[in-house]
Amino acid sequence: MPIIRGLPSFPPDLSPSVVALGAFDGIHLAHARILETAVERARGLGVTSLVCTFDPNPAAVLRPERAPAPLASLDENLARIAAYGPDATLVIPFTEELSRVEAEAFVEDVLRRALGAREVVVGFNHTFGRGARGTAMLLKEMGDRQGFTVHVLPPLEVSGQIVSSSAIREALRDGDVEVTRALLGRPYLVRGQVLAGAGRGRTLGFPTANLRPARPLILAPGVYAARATWDDARRGAVVNVGYRPTFGEEQYWIEVHVFDFSGDLYGEEASVRFVARLRGEERFESVDALVEQIGRDVTRAREVLLR
Repeated sequence: MPIIRGLPSFPPDLSPSVVALGAFDGIHLAHARILETAVERARGLGVTSLVCTFDPNPAAVLRPERAPAPLASLDENLARIAAYGPDATLVIPFTEELSRVEAEAFVEDVLRRALGAREVVVGFNHTFGRGARGTAMLLKEMGDRQGFTVHVLPPLEVSGQIVSSSAIREALRDGDVEVTRALLGRPYLVRGQVLAGAGRGRTLGFPTANLRPARPLILAPGVYAARATWDDARRGAVVNVGYRPTFGEEQYWIEVHVFDFSGDLYGEEASVRFVARLRGEERFESVDALVEQIGRDVTRAREVLLR
């Protein structure tokens, strides 16, 4: 899937198009429905299926002190978008200058003229233009006047909960990776490089790979059952996310004890897919008490991963 960086690089031969428009952070089930609809409509019309997104997330520019932590990196989001089969993705750099563009000008100059939109697909809560004055309904009204069709997709509910990036962040802050999985349609994944730690896990009988995540984490501290992946290998694991309070440390780590593995992962790029939270982070009165609890965590994690 071609990735086009910036409007000046957009090739005219990709017009006309059906445009899936949005920030698309995390590519959850509601995003998937937008992407699938755009691809299907474009194929039916015989035109380009185009995803139009922004980097960074507009909130990071407009409200940096209150901007939500991203659910995934841009590269991760682009890889997931590609899986839905669009012909191309346009990444528009979001700047303060762009934020001052009026909604009507964005529709006229970007969607209609530059992208040649025949149809646009958005979620019900999509906003755009200066002061977020542009809404999905305004976009639909403008499409009716200017001769293109706008599909506004209604809220998607899973188990009575509306699927959204904010709902996923809330679940992650609670450590509820099972709700997160239901809303994403897949396990929450963290990727990063394995770095050398204090080597304490090996002396305790539970060697760990210390993963430094590639982006800030939202996930609540605690112990999780997970699946670890590196190269072509995939193993079950028990994962501690947090600050290792028993040893008085303040550095945030992801410690991964991989089942039935005794090799060296230092320097490897690894991924962790979180399956279930086993307990919160605790401070133990002794190392022996910690070791006993880790043993129970391992047993329970193995049971969870067999389900």
